[in-house]
Amino acid sequence: MSAKNNQKLKLLHVMRILQTETDPDHGLTMPQIIERLEECGISSERKSIYADISVLTDFGWDIRKLPTQPVSYALAERDFEISQLMLLIDAVQSSRFLSEGSSRALVKSIKQMASSHEQNKLNKQVHVHGRPKMQTQSDFIVVDKLQEAIARKREVSFHYFMYNATKKRVARKDGAAHVVTPVNLTYSDGNYYLVAYSDTDEQIRNYRVDRMDCITICDQETQCNDVIRSYDPDEVGKCAFSMYDGKRVMATLRVDADVMNVLIDRFGADVSAVPIDDGAAARVTVAVKESPVFYGWLATLGTKVTVEKPASLRTSYADWLKAIVGRYA
Repeated sequence: MSAKNNQKLKLLHVMRILQTETDPDHGLTMPQIIERLEECGISSERKSIYADISVLTDFGWDIRKLPTQPVSYALAERDFEISQLMLLIDAVQSSRFLSEGSSRALVKSIKQMASSHEQNKLNKQVHVHGRPKMQTQSDFIVVDKLQEAIARKREVSFHYFMYNATKKRVARKDGAAHVVTPVNLTYSDGNYYLVAYSDTDEQIRNYRVDRMDCITICDQETQCNDVIRSYDPDEVGKCAFSMYDGKRVMATLRVDADVMNVLIDRFGADVSAVPIDDGAAARVTVAVKESPVFYGWLATLGTKVTVEKPASLRTSYADWLKAIVGRYA
């Protein structure tokens, strides 16, 4: 590239140098900036670099002089604080939906939003949890396609799989395609779910995205109905456990005081709770969806939580427990 063209790119190089190598605690002196530009094949004088910094400041960049000897220049404000980038990295690495490769690529992209000095801090803070990662390499392609179908208001067709005893993926419905009306995408317990209306079942169904294959956007436009209109993702998020569907019931639970934090973590601080037994317990009323996952959650709390009402829920939970005990009798 000619020296003339290099000079035209000088402003962009100054911008990149400040973005990648400086932060509020670390700046570059003018000789260092000149040296970095020379490494890019650009010769420059102080006066022209001052002019570039002035242009970037007028553009809205917060470039400050740091009180060093000699004076150094730094990009003082970024789109994300280091603590926010740490949270993003933790969220990415703890996601079961992302493959190891996709997780690493996303973390790398997030780190690039920090200076080289701040990236070292992120390296120290990264903890890869021992959670299994799905081994699909098309994570983003699948999500993009489903989002496109939702935006275009089109039905989607796909095959849905389960694992058999030999750990092989087996298509449900004997390999027949599922054709549904996509409503939204929901992230729960580290997995992505497609929330969709099934014409066959005439109700909302949840599909694990990592268990979908051969996804096709259909030409058929989606039609809204009362079931879709009444769907409330926030309500479902509170009622359903691990996105398992089931009959919605209003449950009355007797909860010992020392496990109230578990109830609040699950249902929120606005959960209906009335202190009883001189504060030793609370009577909690919550909407839940009956499912084996809900029963399992109750079982982890043992005798600390008792189902009081409705009687049908008490009976079904007791039957579930008896069936398990029966396997070990």
